This record gives sequence, C-alpha cells and structure tokens, in this order.
Amino acid sequence: MISIRARTVAIIGAGPSGLVAAKYLRAEKAFDEVVIFEQRASSGGIWNYTPHHTNEDLFHIPQTNPRGLNQEPAWIHKANGCNGENKAVSFLSPIYERLETNIPRGLMGFQDLDWPPECQLFPEHGVVLDYIKDYGKEFQSLIRYETQVVNVEPADESPVGSWRVKTRDLRSNKTHQHVYDAVIVANGHFIVPNIPNIADIQEWNNRYPDTISHSKYFRTPEVYAQKKVVVPLIWSSKSTSMLKPAPDPKKKEVPPISRFIPETRSVQFEDGTVETDVDAIVFATGYFYSLPFLQDVRPELITDGSHVLHTYRHLFYSPRPTLSFLALNQRVIPFPICEAQSAVLGRVYSGRLSLPAYSDMNEWEKSTVAEMGNGKNFHLLPFPKDGIYINELSKWASEATLREGLDNGGKGKTGPVWGEWEFWCRENFPAIRAAFGAQGNIRHSIKSLEELGFDYKEIVKRGGSGESKLI
Repeated sequence: MISIRARTVAIIGAGPSGLVAAKYLRAEKAFDEVVIFEQRASSGGIWNYTPHHTNEDLFHIPQTNPRGLNQEPAWIHKANGCNGENKAVSFLSPIYERLETNIPRGLMGFQDLDWPPECQLFPEHGVVLDYIKDYGKEFQSLIRYETQVVNVEPADESPVGSWRVKTRDLRSNKTHQHVYDAVIVANGHFIVPNIPNIADIQEWNNRYPDTISHSKYFRTPEVYAQKKVVVPLIWSSKSTSMLKPAPDPKKKEVPPISRFIPETRSVQFEDGTVETDVDAIVFATGYFYSLPFLQDVRPELITDGSHVLHTYRHLFYSPRPTLSFLALNQRVIPFPICEAQSAVLGRVYSGRLSLPAYSDMNEWEKSTVAEMGNGKNFHLLPFPKDGIYINELSKWASEATLREGLDNGGKGKTGPVWGEWEFWCRENFPAIRAAFGAQGNIRHSIKSLEELGFDYKEIVKRGGSGESKLI
C-alpha cells in the first residue's frame, strides 16, 4: 500500500472540477495551503463564453500533433476598467452562442447546490457559468487569477515526492517557482483540435483559405446560411453517441471523406460518391488530449494524444501519484464524476486513504487496455459504466480512516451516490433531450422532466424502475 501525506496542494484550473477539488480538500481540514492557479480572469473554465474567437497557433490544416503549447492570452478591452486597468485577459472557449446543455439539470449538477428554480430543464451556457461561480464563491481567496502554469516537474526523487510548479503572471509576464506536495490537474485537456490528414486537404486549404474550420471555432449558424457545408464526424467504436442528431431534410448522411478535389471544389467520400460546389468544411472530429505544461514528466503522459497514459482509475499518475487528474473521462456526466474523484483525492492526500501498490495500479491499466484498447477509447465510460464508476469511487472514499473534527461523524464530505433515479435518468436522457428540443421555443419554459412526459414516479408505479447499480 502507498500512503501520502500532503501539506500543500496546487490545483490547476478554476473551472468546475478545480472548484470541486478545492471544496473536498478544504473539507479535510488537513492542508496548510491549497492554491488554485487560473489563467483566465474569472472562474468557470470553458463556460466563459468568448463571442469572437481569436486566431490560435493550435489550428493547422491538417492538425495531427497533439503536443500543443501554453497559449498566449487575448486582451479584451474593458469599458469600465478599475485601478487604471482597461483590458482583461481572455482565452478561447469552445462554447457557441446558443449552446444549451445536453444533460438535464437534475442529473448534471453538484450534490449540494440546487439550480435556480426559474432556469430551463437543459440550462443555457450563461446559467451554467453563474451556477459554477455560485458554487465556487467561497474559494475566491484560494484562486490566483491571470496566472498560467507553464511547467510542472518533479522536485525530488521520491516516488511520492513533491512538484516544482512554474507559473507566469500574465499581466507582468514575470515567472515564479513554487513547490507543492501534490498537484491536481483540473484545467481541461481538450484544447488541441484534431484535423485529420486527408488526401489533398492542404492543397484545398491553399486554394480556398478559411473554408476549413473546426467545431471549436463555431459560434453562430448564420455564418453558414445558404451554404453547402460538409461536417466530418468521428464516432467511437466502443460507444454510441449519447445523443442522436434529429433528422433534417437539409442534412444528408454520407461516409467519411476519402479525399479532397480542389480543382472542382469537391470532396469524395469512401463509397466513391462526390459532392461538388462545397462552400465549407467544419471538422467535428474532436480533440487530442494535450498537457503542454507536463511535457517534461517521465514516463510521459501524452504520446499520440488519444488518452493520458499511466493514469490509475483515470485519476492518479501511477508512477508518482502525488500528481492527479480530474475529468479525463468521456461519455460521462462530468460534475458528479469530479465530485466522486475529489472525494478520493482529498482523503488520499490528507493521509486518510491509501493507494494500492504500484504493481496493482499498473495491472489496472493493463486490464483497462485489454478491454478498451490503448487508444482513444481508454477513458470512455459509456452508460452504465459512468454511474458505476461514481459509486465505486464514493464507496472507496467512504473506507477512509475516520478523523475527529470532520463532518459526518469523522467521515468528512461524502461523494455522490447514484440510485435508481439517476441510472434511469442517465439511461433516458438522450430521449429526454430529443423531446425537449422538439418543443421549439416553448422549451425555454420547460423546467421538469414531467412536463415532457418522463415521470419517474409513474414509471415505478407501473412496475418499471431505473437500472440500479448501487455499489
């Protein structure tokens, strides 16, 4: 068994997962210092909508290098700057103007914060941002805004040793060195867009500049009005999408693109068919896992960008578990996942919960590779695996040693546990989302599942139930 006792912890990122980590760490009442480094000017992470995307040096055609780099900020003019400051730091968010969540609020939220009663069943992105900021308002004193983490490396030779964290103050451009006993990476990992190297794509881009884009840069549909647009997608071989796009007479499903034909502004698909007079191509082909500030860590975490290597339970960097990650998983409900993970992190780093031996952590990774492959499916947790994972982690956290002075009789802050309603809602929310979208503008007034005909109590009354996966 491996025991860790951290006195100081750095959290990278003040988005939802970073704020969750701070709450569970503080609940342990065991740390001398917990600090959150956030490169943006406010909390909320990618939920800080940026209406006009700026040029990034991450976007190339094709874009097949997962490494990425620490991004330079954009400086946005502020009309009412205080203390003589008339500009604010900004980093590009993939949020688009009309985004609504694809998860109903009752399933999506934090366990100890209700959504505003007036918000719609699938909240708009601005409501989500306010919700996250409300959750994290008690941790503002821990956050160092406009501070970018540029490098993290081991500070000693111990397998459970500390980390040297190099940061940059984005206003002064000065760098600083810090040493922390543990580091939690909570800044998001999908930054570098994936643009596959399809035959003749470069020639097409040279001939028709600005006609190839990525979903990361999509803001409003009006840009593509009256245009013929090809949208390449990538589907997982291990998991169907949580949401099926609704049928649309203007939309034609075709196989993947096999090559571009610049001479005639056409694309050929794998079945041999050709589409001519194409106005734009928007790649919805996902992202590479990218952790540029961890490029000096060995054994390396990122190779081809398909997943993060050496991560025990998708959470701990097994060669040196004082480094950990939140929300690496896909096909999941992220907020409760982060809570369950943070319940474990808080207890491990406070010394109340041990990790298994290195050999056992490595065996877990090998068994996951055997099941899911050593590539893009590694971090997938399609239903019901996501709910099972939440309950397994919360159960693991509950096995920690009791400590006098903590809440819940010495247990500390408990992680979420999914019951039958959560499994039922998780299994059915694609149908719920489709029914919500079918309401058109009326959907903005819909605040409950029952209004859409999804009444769990009635289902149970009729003899049905959710899929119970209590651990």
